[in-house]
Amino acid sequence: MTDAATVDLHFLDMASEADKDATPLVVIHGLMGSADNWRSHLKVWQRSRRVIAVDLRNHGRSPHSEDMRYATMSQDVLALMDKLSITQAHVLGHSMGGKVAISLARLAPERVVSLLVGDIAPVVYQHGHDDVFAALERAREGQPKNRREADDLLAEHVDSRATRLFLATNLVRTDDNVLGLRVGLDEIQRGYSDIIGLPAGDTPFEGPTLVLRGSESHYVTDDMLPTLRDILPKARIVTLKQAGHWLHAEQPEAFQQAVDAFIQHYDS
Repeated sequence: MTDAATVDLHFLDMASEADKDATPLVVIHGLMGSADNWRSHLKVWQRSRRVIAVDLRNHGRSPHSEDMRYATMSQDVLALMDKLSITQAHVLGHSMGGKVAISLARLAPERVVSLLVGDIAPVVYQHGHDDVFAALERAREGQPKNRREADDLLAEHVDSRATRLFLATNLVRTDDNVLGLRVGLDEIQRGYSDIIGLPAGDTPFEGPTLVLRGSESHYVTDDMLPTLRDILPKARIVTLKQAGHWLHAEQPEAFQQAVDAFIQHYDS
């Protein structure tokens, strides 16, 4: 699949006592996110099945690496599934994590019972995170002592309070008693051309697929759907109203219910 070395991903494993025979759900966050961002959703899905949320390489508590190719990142997730003795799973990914999920499904379709993609298409995107990178670099160099100072630094480049709060989840207290970055910002920036590029794989994923998009988002536009269906021919497209790119945060109940209903239909 890839000759690159995998990294040992940090993960949350939410075991369920409700239905031990239900197919597990693997959840993959987006750029600058982490498994921690999904805790409220995990508690809901945990009621019916085992749920595993990962920290991708260079994110959360996982190791840092120069390789941000989708084939490599999907291999990280497959290695974790092997480690946890998960033969098959429903695989859900948002944004960059959606491309990781698509890559995994195309490269190892026998491991994926169903694929769920949150607001991303298998296309090449334009550069769009310069403000995010600049804000995190400013926070790193400013060495804030508390969250208020960190927000002031981030605000020099990012106007949105919600975005700043999300970015601030990547700040942790260091041994020097300042807030430092836990993400591999330099590695992510050097690998950004891979991140905005195509998911890995040469063949379509023929399995059941749900694509959730936000009505206010421009990440999965109608003109992208023919390309999307070439790669995910069985994709069902669902648009969540009054939701942007972070549709799982903006419409959490609708997102949770859509995911639950879809994967229950394909439980073995």
